[in-house]
Amino acid sequence: MALHATDPATVFLSVAARSRTATHEAVEKALYDDRTLLRMLAMRRTMFVVPVELVPALQASCAAPLAARQRRTYGRMIERAGIPDAQAWFGEVLEAAHRALLARGEATGAQLSADEPRLRTQVETAPGKAYSRPTGVTTWVLATLGCEGRIVRGRPNGSWISSRYVWYPVEKWLPGGIPDMPAGDARAELVTRWLRAFGPAPVSDLKWWTGWTAAEVNKTLARLDVVEVGLDGGGTGVMLADDAGDGTGDEAAGAGRDAEPWAALLPALDPTPMGWQERGWFLGDRAPMLFDRNGNIGPTVWWDGRVVGGWAQRPDGEVVTRLLEDVGADARAAVDAEAARIAAFLGGIRVTPRFRTPLERELSS
Repeated sequence: MALHATDPATVFLSVAARSRTATHEAVEKALYDDRTLLRMLAMRRTMFVVPVELVPALQASCAAPLAARQRRTYGRMIERAGIPDAQAWFGEVLEAAHRALLARGEATGAQLSADEPRLRTQVETAPGKAYSRPTGVTTWVLATLGCEGRIVRGRPNGSWISSRYVWYPVEKWLPGGIPDMPAGDARAELVTRWLRAFGPAPVSDLKWWTGWTAAEVNKTLARLDVVEVGLDGGGTGVMLADDAGDGTGDEAAGAGRDAEPWAALLPALDPTPMGWQERGWFLGDRAPMLFDRNGNIGPTVWWDGRVVGGWAQRPDGEVVTRLLEDVGADARAAVDAEAARIAAFLGGIRVTPRFRTPLERELSS
């Protein structure tokens, strides 16, 4: 339903893990030429790449509320830096940056800073603290305008793993802009899609994934036809009633159990392991090796629906894996074949995850 995009390489590697034929050129074409996909901040202030038909729901349910919070948060930081009428000042800079982008048609942050000098303002984010560092407001302004649905990230300067984006007015990228959608309807659409992809699951997982309050989650679930079901290992979860069949969830729980075993090398921050807060049922006790200290998952090796190891790319481009349990010769061969396929997809591109984990660091050295 959505691809994590905080690390640009994740988008392409997540597609590669799920397609035998897609190339990075095909993903770039969808993003920047056909424009059937869009990169935006949404759930939990995380960057995602999503189908354009999902953008209105994400805008109303996640991005717009986030924009309002960012205006308040950045205004307080600017106020602590000693700029009077900070909220008004930040609002004026937002409008000036938007006007500059409209005049140019497309621009980098540096180009907009040349047009609007206030974008070069440096702010101490934590005055008096040893860890505080001066931060320019350009990133804050562009992120807020993006969350408000007024500007979008286009093709980056550099290769497909670059995050130096060129910005566009939304109307130039999506004719007519982002359609308005009532927030309640938007939340209902997003939860429906999440339950199709990740249900049955505990309500706490849904709350974590969306970043909404418990009241917002419960109010949204009350609008939908959902049933409560028991989960393997104990506990209860919810799922859409039409996925549950007779209401027990047995049909959905058994779906795919007769499929052939499969291997996959998923990248750091792949949307599958990041779809749930509680991951023990497919991860086991391997989190210390495969996550960083902030809860970001690194590259993982999967066999038949669960995590069995990790992988990394060495400086010479070789993709190496480590299995953390004995899964048998057939599984080992399938994992090796996947490693070779991902290495071929990468070609000459060297990818280092933005959030590095203990096993990835060890394997890549």
